Amino acid sequence: MAQVIIGVDPHKRSATIEIINAREKTVGQGRFGTDRDGYQAMLAAGRKHKDRLWAVEGCNGIGRHVAQRLVADGETVVDVPAKLSARARVFATGQGRKTDPVDARSVAVVALRTEGLRQVVTDDTTVALRLLVDRRDQLGRARTEVVSRLHHLLLELVPGGAKKDLSAQQARALLGTVRPRDVVGKTRRRLASELIGELVVIDKKIKIAKQELTDLVNSTGSRLMDLTGIGPSGAARLLGDIADIARFTSRAHFASWNGTAPIDASSGEQNRHRLSRAGNRRINRALHIMAIVQLRRDTAGRRYHRRRLAEGKTSMEALRALKRRLSDIVYRQMVADTKLLGTGPGGHAGATLQSSAADPNPEIDTSEKSLPGPAEPQPRTPLLIIT
Repeated sequence: MAQVIIGVDPHKRSATIEIINAREKTVGQGRFGTDRDGYQAMLAAGRKHKDRLWAVEGCNGIGRHVAQRLVADGETVVDVPAKLSARARVFATGQGRKTDPVDARSVAVVALRTEGLRQVVTDDTTVALRLLVDRRDQLGRARTEVVSRLHHLLLELVPGGAKKDLSAQQARALLGTVRPRDVVGKTRRRLASELIGELVVIDKKIKIAKQELTDLVNSTGSRLMDLTGIGPSGAARLLGDIADIARFTSRAHFASWNGTAPIDASSGEQNRHRLSRAGNRRINRALHIMAIVQLRRDTAGRRYHRRRLAEGKTSMEALRALKRRLSDIVYRQMVADTKLLGTGPGGHAGATLQSSAADPNPEIDTSEKSLPGPAEPQPRTPLLIIT
C-alpha cells in the first residue's frame, strides 16, 4: 500500500484532490484547472509525496481525461466507481450532502480501504472498438430518423406511401413517378429528394463503419462473429464494453452484470424471481438482437425457445431464458478465445488484467446471482451455432 492516496474528484474544467495517509489523515488538498498549467500544478502537488497512488473517480466517464494524462506521465492510477465513493461519503458524513473536497476525500478513502480496484492503463484496442461501434449506432439512429421523415413526405406524394423497409434507390425510383404541379407538391418532392441524398450519404458511412468494425474485430482474433446473431457491431460492443472477460469470476457473474440473470424476489415461503432491469444495457441489447436472430432461423436457440413454451412459459419468459443461455455462450466463447490466443484475459492483443473497460467494477449482490436452471447445459441440443 502506498504511503499516501491522492483522491481526485474530476470535472470537465477542474479537479479537486485530497491527499490522505494510511491513517486517513489529510496531508494535502487543492483545486486545480484541467488545462495544461492547472494539470501540471496538480501533478507537482502529488509528486511531493514519493510513495503515492492516484485514485480517480469515474475513469471511464468524466475522469477519463485526467486519468489517462496521469498514466501517460508514469503515475499509478486506480479507478474508483462513483457508487463506492457515494457510499463512503454517506457513511462518513451521515447525509448525502456533497462538495468537491468531500467527494475527493471519499474517493481516497475508498481506494485506501478497498482491494481489487482496477488499475488504469493506456487506452488500447477496446477503446477504438467502443468509439467505432458508438459511431455506428449514431449512424443507425440518424438513418432511422431520415427514413421516417421521408416516409412522411412520400405518404403525401404517393397514394399509400412507401413500403416499410425503404432503400435510397427504391425511394428515388418511387419519387420519379411523381410530377406535382402545385407549389406544395413541388416543395414536398424537393424536400424528399434532399432526404434521399442524405440517406445515400448515411448508407455509405454505415458501409464504411461496418467494414472498419469487421477489420478491427478480426484483428483481435475474436471468434464472436462465428456465433449466430452476432455481427461486427455486436462483436465490437461485446469486446469494447467487456474488454477483460477474466474480471468475471463465472458465467453467473457475467449474466448478473449484463442483466440477463433473474433477481431473487422471494419472501418467506414464497419463492419467486423477477426480471432484472439492471446491468449493462448495451450488452443486454446485443444479446437481445442475438436471440431474435436465432429465433428467426433454424437454430438450437429456436428449439430451446419452443421447449420453454411447451413447458408453459410465456413468450417473453422463454425469450428471457434464451438470452440467459446466450449470455453463457458468449462468456464461454470469450474465455475460449483468451485461451486460444494466449494474449491476455481480454481475448485479444494488448489485453491485461487492468484493461480499460466500461463498468469496471462488476460487483453483484447475492440476490442478483443467476439461477442454476436456465444455465444448465443441454448436450443433445448444443447452443453454440456456427454460421
